[in-house]
Amino acid sequence: MMMAGVAASLAGCKSESASDFKYTIDSFADLKVMRYQIPGWENLTLQQKEYAFHLAEAAKWGRDILWDQNCKENLRVRHALEAIIEADGINREAPEYQDFLVYAKRVFFSNGIHHHYAEDKIFPACSQDYFAGLMAQAGVADDGLLDIIYNPAVYPQRRSTDTSGDIVKESAVNFYDGVTRDEVEKYYAGIVDPKDPEPISYGLNTKVVKDAKGKVVELPWKVGGIYDAAITRICEELAKAQAVAENDIQKRALGLLIEYYQTGDLRKWDAFNIEWVKDTIGTVDFINGFVEDYNDPLGRKGAWEGYVNIKDFEASKRTEILSANAQWFEDHSPVDPRFKKAKVKGISAKVINAVCLAGDSYPSTPIGINLPNADWIRKEHGSKSVTIANITHTYDYSSQEMPTSTLTEFAYNKKEVELAKKWGTLADEIHTDLHECLGHGSGQLLPGVSTTAMGEYASALEEARADLFGLYYTADPKMVELGIMPDPEAYKAEYANYIRNGLMVQFTRVELGRPNTEAHMQNRKLIAEWCYEKGAQDKVIEKKVRDGKTYFVVNDYVKLRALFAQLLAEVQRIKSEGDYEAGKALIETYAVNIDPELHKEVLERYKALNLKPYGGFVNPEIVPVEKDGAIVDYVPVYTDDYLGQMMEYGKKYGIL
Repeated sequence: MMMAGVAASLAGCKSESASDFKYTIDSFADLKVMRYQIPGWENLTLQQKEYAFHLAEAAKWGRDILWDQNCKENLRVRHALEAIIEADGINREAPEYQDFLVYAKRVFFSNGIHHHYAEDKIFPACSQDYFAGLMAQAGVADDGLLDIIYNPAVYPQRRSTDTSGDIVKESAVNFYDGVTRDEVEKYYAGIVDPKDPEPISYGLNTKVVKDAKGKVVELPWKVGGIYDAAITRICEELAKAQAVAENDIQKRALGLLIEYYQTGDLRKWDAFNIEWVKDTIGTVDFINGFVEDYNDPLGRKGAWEGYVNIKDFEASKRTEILSANAQWFEDHSPVDPRFKKAKVKGISAKVINAVCLAGDSYPSTPIGINLPNADWIRKEHGSKSVTIANITHTYDYSSQEMPTSTLTEFAYNKKEVELAKKWGTLADEIHTDLHECLGHGSGQLLPGVSTTAMGEYASALEEARADLFGLYYTADPKMVELGIMPDPEAYKAEYANYIRNGLMVQFTRVELGRPNTEAHMQNRKLIAEWCYEKGAQDKVIEKKVRDGKTYFVVNDYVKLRALFAQLLAEVQRIKSEGDYEAGKALIETYAVNIDPELHKEVLERYKALNLKPYGGFVNPEIVPVEKDGAIVDYVPVYTDDYLGQMMEYGKKYGIL
């Protein structure tokens, strides 16, 4: 029989239409929380559902790893918050308790005490004395905790971007302990072999510390090492998934991933990625491991991430056309021929629907992914690119539930609004496809150039490179010829929105007076600001003021595309040649500093809309259905309780 509560929970939740399913389930501070559905789940076989279930369990067991990576005190804070929320005898109607609850929700959302995007420390609105009283009522005896939570000088930023200081020592991330930037860089300079034709991603899965003798050493994240308890449980679920995998490639890949976790050997990680890239026939797919290095100030350490998804076969037709024509796009790219791949290999592109978000992708998740990150694997074996349809659509459905929009506020005229409403969603999805499917996989490094040559600027420059690739080709006649873009004018909706967002709208996410520090936001500001400046003489992009409000209007879309091409060529050159100083100059000049008057105006206009600049998601729970002692199905249960899921995950998967 079905597990208790499942039938009731599923009532009214099976439809994929936006009309009878509430997508936005909570909002607080600058955040809103949504829930997504899983189109196509009902078409999976029982074996595929079981495979996805165990992959999802493996993903959830990594939650504590990310919390600890983000700051070594995060789990200590979270355990106190959980204890207070569950404590008896607290007046939960008191205004200060509501302030506490908002703080707790923000910390849960960010997987720690720093804002998930801006990376600045989050502070409670309730008083320190009140918080101390809550701790006493909950039986939390921790004298140093209040200083960690309330003192602005303690762990002020998750990842420091102040290059005038030591970004390793000044970052709260738990990737380093007792070492300076100079010591870390000297350590890796001494062990990295730049002539290795298959270089491992040095430092991806380790913490760098000093041993008892003061020597700089690495401590691995593996079974028997750091995060042993969590990684052991991850491996147990991966082994169960391996037993019911769809094909032999998946089984071999999972075997290599388990070996990697058991040994910490990065060559096993590379072998896993090579095998994982080969699986282009499976319906169920996953990400599991120390993957993206955005959180590391030096761009080496991988944040733990888990993702489970299923292929959207109908929507994937578009990305399959792109991947089939990858060589044409590479050959016609406006970059120096020295930096182009002579032969593009194994680019696999598809549209997916998320089944489970975890680690660095939960609750806030990307809408597109391109992996693996190792350049040599991309060049020799290819890559997988995905656009995540049900996440993108949930954002759209959620926005439709709101009475106001940034489009009507920041677009200059009715023509812009109509263009965006007609083509905006599709054009944006196509740009994402190009960014993920082809942009990240395009180009090549010159021989001898290190993959870490861009240092702390690597992430923003790589995102800019992929975005520029997508922007350039969104307007190409080839897109209409291939049947991907339905109208030669449709790309204009993406161009107008990109410039509007890069120069204005995205700064709703930044506190007044603060710099622009997040890599993706830096990428967008760099592109928009550079094009605005370089096209000023021809008024390619024009700043207009009406009724005291500022607007940025694209006047010449053809010349704007030419500017995108020019900047793409330069960013690709910088990366291919390892030109650190030129990359630094681009970021520092165009991507960091926000005009304070414009910033103030944007925040005031946005505040009047009563919207939330950031969004994240709760997962549906995949629940086994048992009959006569056997599991006969797995069903998704769609929760509308954000705090409840956070508390449940803490109880069930809290292991560190």
